[in-house]
Amino acid sequence: MSAKIILPQTLQVGAGASTEIGNILKSMGLHRPLIVTDKIMVQLGYISTVRKHLNEVGISSEVFDDTVPEPTVRSIQAGVDKVRSGNFDAIIALGGGSPIDSAKAIAILGTYGGEMRDYKFPRIVDEPGLPIFAIPTTAGTGSEVTKFTIITDETTDEKMLCLGTGFMPSAALVDFELSLSVPARTTADTGIDALTHAMESYVSKKASAYTDTQAITAMKLIGPNLRRVFHDGSDREAREQMMLGSTLAGVAFSNASVALVHGMSRPIGAFYHVPHGLSNAMLLPTVTEYSIPAAAERYADCARAIGAADYSDNTKQANQKLMEELYALNDELQVPTLEAFGVDREHFFSNLETMATQALASGSPSNNPRIPDVDEMIELYKKLW
Repeated sequence: MSAKIILPQTLQVGAGASTEIGNILKSMGLHRPLIVTDKIMVQLGYISTVRKHLNEVGISSEVFDDTVPEPTVRSIQAGVDKVRSGNFDAIIALGGGSPIDSAKAIAILGTYGGEMRDYKFPRIVDEPGLPIFAIPTTAGTGSEVTKFTIITDETTDEKMLCLGTGFMPSAALVDFELSLSVPARTTADTGIDALTHAMESYVSKKASAYTDTQAITAMKLIGPNLRRVFHDGSDREAREQMMLGSTLAGVAFSNASVALVHGMSRPIGAFYHVPHGLSNAMLLPTVTEYSIPAAAERYADCARAIGAADYSDNTKQANQKLMEELYALNDELQVPTLEAFGVDREHFFSNLETMATQALASGSPSNNPRIPDVDEMIELYKKLW
C-alpha cells in the first residue's frame, strides 16, 4: 500500500540557514513578505537580522509581532486584518511553534476569510494560502514541516486542530544557532514534544515505511541529546542534533499523524493553559504504559532508538526500560504534575468528561495502537493528577 508524503518545497538545514531567507524568496519571485513573530524574537535581534538579509536583495517587509504562546482566535486577528488590508505576497514565520502556527492560520484566513472554526478538522484545508517560509527557533513542534496548526477558540476553551496542505510551509529554514538562546524550561518542554512526535508517528496506525525511517532517526538524535541541551544550552553539537531531530519528527508525524498523547494534551492546554510540550510530557509515560500491550514490538524499537534499551534486550525488557526512562526523563527535566503546576483540583475532576470528549473528537486517539473510549480516557487523566 502506498503512502502520500507531503513536504515543504525547500528545506535549508544547518548553521546559518536562516541567512538564506532573502535569496530563497527572490528565487521564487516574491517581494513583499509579512514577518509573523513575537516580541521576544524582536528583543533578541532576530527580526532585525532577517530584515537585513531581505534588504540585501531588495525585499521590503513588515512585521506582526503580537503572537502569543498557545495562539487563540483573538491573538491572530490583527495579523489576519493586516494581511487583508496589505499587499503581501508571502509570510515569514519566525519563532517557536506558536508564531509558526499563528502564521499558518493568518495565511489561510487572510486569503479566504471566514472564521478559524470553519477550517477545523474534519475539514481538510488543501486550498493554498499565502506561501509560508518557516524559521524555527526551538527544537520541538516541527511545525516548519507539518500540514497542521492548532488555534484555541477562547470562547469554548477548545484547541482546534486544523490540517491540510494549505498549512504546509513552502520552505523551512532550520538553523540550530537560533535555538542557542532558548531557556532550559522551554528547551525541556519542546524537546519532549519532539520526542513524543517521533514516538507517536512510529506507533501510529497511519505509519509507513517512509515515516518509520524519519521517526527512528529522530529518536536516535533526540534520545542522547535532550538532557545535554537542558543542562547546557550552549552545547552546539547537541543543539544541532536536537533541531534536526525535531524537524525529522515533524516530517514523520505530519505524514503519519500523532495519536493519543496529543489528543489528550490539547484539552489540558486549552482549559488550564499548560504549555503544549509540557502537557505532552505529563501524559507521555501514562499513555505509553497504556498503549504498549497493543504495539509491544514498536515501543521496544522506540526504547532501543532513544538509547534506553540495548538491541540484546527482548521486547519485554526493552519496554520496561522505556517506561523507566520516560519517568526518569520527566524527573530530571523537572516536569510537574498537574497539581504542582497549579491546576484547580475541583475544576479538573469535574471537567474530565468534557476533556475526554474533546480529545476523542480531535481524531488523534483513533491513530493510537490501543484506542480508548471516553471512560478509559477519564481514568488516564485521573492518573496525571
